[in-house]
Amino acid sequence: MAIHLRTCQGTWLFYILLIYILLNKTGAINSDGEALLNFRNAIVSSDGILPLWRPEDPDPCNWRGVTCDQKTKRVIYLSLKNHKLSGPISPDIGKLEHLRILALYNNNFYGTIPSELGNCTELQGIYLQGNYLSGLIPSELGNLSELQYLDVSSNSLSGLIPPSLGKLNKLITFNVSNNFLIGPIPSDGVLINFTESSFIGNRGLCGNQINMTCKDESGGPSTNSQFPQSGQNQGGKKKYSGRLLISASATVGALLLVALMCFWGCFLYKKFGKNESNSIAMDVSGGASIVMFHGDLPYSSKDIIKKLENLNEEHVIGFGGFGTVYKLAMDDGNVFALKRILKMNEGFDRFFERELEILGSIKHRYLVNLRGYCNSPTSKLLIYDYLPGGSLDEALHERSEQLDWDARLNIIMGAAKGLAYLHHDCSPRIIHRDIKSSNILLDGNLEARVSDFGLAKLLEDEESHITTIVAGTFGYLAPEYMQSGRATEKTDVYSFGVLVLEVLSGKRPTDASFIEKGLNIVGWLNFLVTENRPREIADPNCEGVQIESLDALLLVATQCVSSSPEDRPTMHRVVQILESEVMTPCPSDFYDSNSD
Repeated sequence: MAIHLRTCQGTWLFYILLIYILLNKTGAINSDGEALLNFRNAIVSSDGILPLWRPEDPDPCNWRGVTCDQKTKRVIYLSLKNHKLSGPISPDIGKLEHLRILALYNNNFYGTIPSELGNCTELQGIYLQGNYLSGLIPSELGNLSELQYLDVSSNSLSGLIPPSLGKLNKLITFNVSNNFLIGPIPSDGVLINFTESSFIGNRGLCGNQINMTCKDESGGPSTNSQFPQSGQNQGGKKKYSGRLLISASATVGALLLVALMCFWGCFLYKKFGKNESNSIAMDVSGGASIVMFHGDLPYSSKDIIKKLENLNEEHVIGFGGFGTVYKLAMDDGNVFALKRILKMNEGFDRFFERELEILGSIKHRYLVNLRGYCNSPTSKLLIYDYLPGGSLDEALHERSEQLDWDARLNIIMGAAKGLAYLHHDCSPRIIHRDIKSSNILLDGNLEARVSDFGLAKLLEDEESHITTIVAGTFGYLAPEYMQSGRATEKTDVYSFGVLVLEVLSGKRPTDASFIEKGLNIVGWLNFLVTENRPREIADPNCEGVQIESLDALLLVATQCVSSSPEDRPTMHRVVQILESEVMTPCPSDFYDSNSD
């Protein structure tokens, strides 16, 4: 009897345990839900859509942005476009085995495209455009035999276009434009059917699709633009690896040589600096002429050249992407700034002088006045007004005394007025192309004036200066300018928006605190906006901050740094907003299209 009782008790315990396991299994979310939760956990910030994904749900089918097959409850669509999602794309996305559409475009995703997407063999559409994705395009995407739509445009992808993508025979739409891709576009397979619009904005690409002949190792036309296939023999792979090794070694060697030359140049400069300091004297000693604009230089050419001959390193007041800047003091006490620009080629003179005539004719209260230039055999010496307040960059980041709130407002307003005049009222209209705090100069009353307008265009046409200009302005460049290299009024507006954020925060656009988080100053603003605390961008050391004008400035800056150029206001509109919502109730006497 006792044995029978124990047997019954054991049976009941077994059934209770089984029911408990089944209940727990029923209450647990399915495998697709687990994958999406891991995807969510990798997201740093969003507009609030992802917290609505609840892990206690049995499946993710009722989550926003998720669509499931009604019978199997497996995820088939993941659509999270335009939700300000920031962070990496989790590799767990590759566990959605029945996923057909992945739409994550127009967000702030960064990091690489997961190679695990190659496991989602039912994928028909991948839309990742308009993010900050970097690294290579995974060759594993070539495994997606059902893929019809692939758009990874407007990111920061680099490297080669994988030849495996040529096997995607069902591909209808293909877009890799506006990235940093290089090398030959695969000519075997389906990619040969796509036109130039699928590849524009990648300066390093070549191939029949864009009418750009690929070069072989000797610099001549390549007989085969196709990159080596993964199925080639091992000898071919070794040969290619050897080429890469040689190329890398040559690059490293060149860098070491450049570093050695720089070191040797610095050594020679320190050792023989006294003789070399008269570089401007050497410029004018071979014969020089002075060109004055509209009587702006009330001195004889002889007097100016005599002063130029005495300039040395003691008179240097700044350096920039366009050249060294010297302080030029005349005998009557007037002071000018002299910018030295080396000549690049034989055709430089006529083009440069024609453009300088235009720049010299532009006069406005909020622009730095170009008074004339000295033409020497080796350089152009541009003569500008000297502004004792130095640059905005120095005032914000290098001086112990802090700019107060009123000073910052006036600086923003003056910069806006100067840019609005360039864009809308001067003839011809001018796109600045290089707006940054070091190009906003301050007079003795901390009134801002825009400098170096027009120089970026002049020197962008000289190949040796393109890299210098772009590298020097990285934090201010609009996304589309970084991708295509094409400047517009709207790229200027974006840079102005970055400048406003820099003035408000007291931080440079690429401050180390942003870089550590994978952001720049615009990304930081977007993060604070999603957290509903944008006012935290204000510099805590700034005295007299007014909340109403801060909010208005943040609104202006947010519009200016929109990722979509069409959504950015014109500089004329920016001035109107600043006058009506920031500078009020004081009436404005700033903007006058005919002001000189």
